[in-house]
This record gives sequence, C-alpha cells and structure tokens, in this order.
Amino acid sequence: MTRPGGIWRNWARTESVRPQRVEHPPTVPAVQRAVVAAAAQHLPVKAVGAGHSFTGIAVAPGVLLELRDLSGLVSVDVDRARVTLLAGTRLHQIPALLAPFGLAMENLGDIDRQSISGAISTGTHGTGVRFTGIAGQVVGATLVTASGDLLTVSHEENPELLPAVALGLGALGILVEVTLQCVPAFVLHAVERPETLHGVLEELPERAAGADHFEFYWFPHTDTAMTKTNTRLPESAPRHPLPPVGKWIDDTLVGNGLHQMACAAGAMIPPVVPPINRLSARIWGDREFTDDSARVFATTRSVRFREMEYALPAENVRPAFDAMRALIDERGWRIGFPVEVRFAAADDRWLSTAYGRASGYIAVHRYWREDPTEYFEAVEEVMLRFDGRPHWGKMHTLAAPALRTRYPRFDDFLAVRDRLDPDRLFRNPYLDRVLGG
Repeated sequence: MTRPGGIWRNWARTESVRPQRVEHPPTVPAVQRAVVAAAAQHLPVKAVGAGHSFTGIAVAPGVLLELRDLSGLVSVDVDRARVTLLAGTRLHQIPALLAPFGLAMENLGDIDRQSISGAISTGTHGTGVRFTGIAGQVVGATLVTASGDLLTVSHEENPELLPAVALGLGALGILVEVTLQCVPAFVLHAVERPETLHGVLEELPERAAGADHFEFYWFPHTDTAMTKTNTRLPESAPRHPLPPVGKWIDDTLVGNGLHQMACAAGAMIPPVVPPINRLSARIWGDREFTDDSARVFATTRSVRFREMEYALPAENVRPAFDAMRALIDERGWRIGFPVEVRFAAADDRWLSTAYGRASGYIAVHRYWREDPTEYFEAVEEVMLRFDGRPHWGKMHTLAAPALRTRYPRFDDFLAVRDRLDPDRLFRNPYLDRVLGG
C-alpha cells in the first residue's frame, strides 16, 4: 500500500518504491487514460493489488495504478457457471458475490487478501492433485495494452493468447477484467491433526492422491507434521463450523498472537526456537469441522513473514524435502516458521509453475525481522537440483537465462510480450531480471 510521503511498500516489507505518480482509476476507461498518459510521458506504468507478493513484481517506479476502486462483479453466466470480475476485486470478496448464484471458486489458497488480478498474475495456488492454481480457472480476460486499447482474450476471441495472458506477470498489459470458470457452491469437511512426520512422508503420494485437498506443515526441529485434509461435499451437506470462541482461540490467539510472540522470542534468542516449535506442534491444528469452502480454504495471517516457494515434479517432493531437512540440521539453523508442502495438477499456462507436470510445492518462511538470505539461498540450491521452478510472487534469485531452461514456452511468452508491449511500458526491475529487458 502507499504510505504518507508517497512511498509504496508491500505487505512483507521486502520491497518499496516512491512512484512518480499514483492514480486510483475507478473505471476501465480511467485505466486506459492513465496508460495513454504514461506512454506519452515515457513513464513505465504498473498496477498493484494488495501488495502480497514478496518479490518486486508490482514495484512501480513510474506510474502506480492502485486498482482497489476497480472492484466488483461485471456479469454472470449462470448456465456455464462463469463470472466476470473487475481486476481489483479481492479474493475474500468473491464468495459473497458468487453466493446469490449458487457458485464458488473451484479452489483457493490459504490467504485471500490478494486481488484476483494479482493472484492469477503471480501463479497463486491452493492444494489438491486434481486442481490447478487460480490461473487455471481463468477462461477470459480483458487488458489494456500499451497503446491504451482494450484486448479481450477468451476461448472465442484471441484464444491463442489465453495461456500467456492468464498468468502474465503484469508484463503484457493492465488487467481490468477477469472471467473465471466456477463450480456449484460446495462445503468442505476439514480434518486437521498432528501426525508423525515419518509416517506422512512414507505415505505422501497416497495421502495426496487420496484426498481432494491435502497439505502438511512441518515445524523444523520436531518430528511432527501438521496435516490438513479437506473433503468436498455438496452445498446441501450439513455444516458443523468451528464455534466462534474455539475459532478465535485457534486462529487469533494461538495461530497469530502466540505465534507472533514465539517468532519475536526466537529472533532475539535463537536457542529457544526448538522447544517453542515442539510446543507449537503440540497445541496447533487438532480439530475437525465442516463449513463453506472459502471459510475452510483461507485463514487469517497477521504475523508478518518472508517466503520462498518452489514447485517440483510431484515425484521429487519427498527427496527434496529430505535434502532440505538435512540441510537445516547440518547448518545448525534455528528456524521458527513451519515449512509448508502442497500439491497441484498440471496445467497449460505457459509460465505456470505447474506447466505440463503434476507438481508439489515446498515453501519456506522466516519471520520478517530475521534475515532470510542464507536459509533461502541454500534451500533454493536444493530445489534447483530437483528441477524446481520458483513461485513468481515469492522470493528467489533466478534470472531469465535460468528460467528459460525451466519453462518450455518461455520464448513463446516473450514473443507475446514483444507483440503487446514492444516498448516495455509495463517493465520494472523485477521483470527485467526474470524476463530480460
């Protein structure tokens, strides 16, 4: 968000910039006018959403377009279960917009503060071996190109561009509308419980394949995995939500309040991290409930952190996890934040981390007041050995030459960029690094 003094900072406080100009366009024509004006002044222009990317993907040194006012439902095709949303719509707003039509998003991640355009542009995903990331739900989009014109992309119009535009890193234009393929509203039966890490790892392929949505967290320096298994049920299924007091204790008091205190203590006194992690593994995540899908998928996160996440071929998750775990032991680090493991189906989005392969994800985190560099760079080396692809919105060190070898359609994406933005109106330092100038 933009602070007094005109400085924009992302949520994780990893990136900041003082734009030459900030605009808040409330309509699509206002976005067009802003792009035309920026081009006339030879100023790069970028749209920002909620600032939840850990990388500099949304950094706007020239003109920053804050799209919060470009929000809401544009249209609904009930027969085809498709909805069109304005690009600044936050994920947490979407369930209420879809509810009157009996629809829901097919899958979500565990944070819902992002804008829909930011979520798809960075490759945000949830978990589930039969479900793609959010960009895989996109069946259409409208963007403002460098000329200020509107370009509509769908299965009917310019379909050849959809695999690029649906996950475009903000490099192809300013998204103003996004059309999603939705599903009938559903509920989730959630089972969250601690299990032995060894047992979970031994059965990992079966656990992932046997559930609609499976993931686990591992607190370093423990032998416990905190598992989450969600089963999809019809919207008519009975709901048994968490009691308000119990939910507040689990999510607010323990999940955020006590975790904040634990992270702060660990940053000041690293030797206390292992016993704190062992305590956390005992008191977190032992519950069962059934509720609307969006209420189960997403949780509130108020503890600020930095994150790196790599996508791996699904069969490489176990050996990569074992190598990362051994690395932590060898280096003697004290890591207070849990490691997260999730899964996703293969998709056809050219720059998707799951392009062309069933994928597993390993995410590592550090409290925001701790320097993550040594930990992240060492873990990154492990992930690269196992054919990893970095999440575009999370911290990594790769540049275009290395990324080209990991994405079969990388040069096809660059050709689309050359066509839509030949003068690089939408460039910034991050895109220069990962795509080339």
